[in-house]
Amino acid sequence: MNGQMIKKLSAAVLMALLAGGLAACDNQGPAEETGESIDNSIGSAGESIESAGESIEEAAEN
Repeated sequence: MNGQMIKKLSAAVLMALLAGGLAACDNQGPAEETGESIDNSIGSAGESIESAGESIEEAAEN
């Protein structure tokens, strides 16, 4: 994987970890629900980036 993809993936993982800490709160207001939705979107994007990186890596090996 190239350096730029690793940086993006690292940022996505960091955001997911931070979101996990915030998700421990019981009383969620509208801002928390919005934040959780954003965090979930970032997590999904990170997974997509990781999958794309794996596909690119596999293609480069062949």
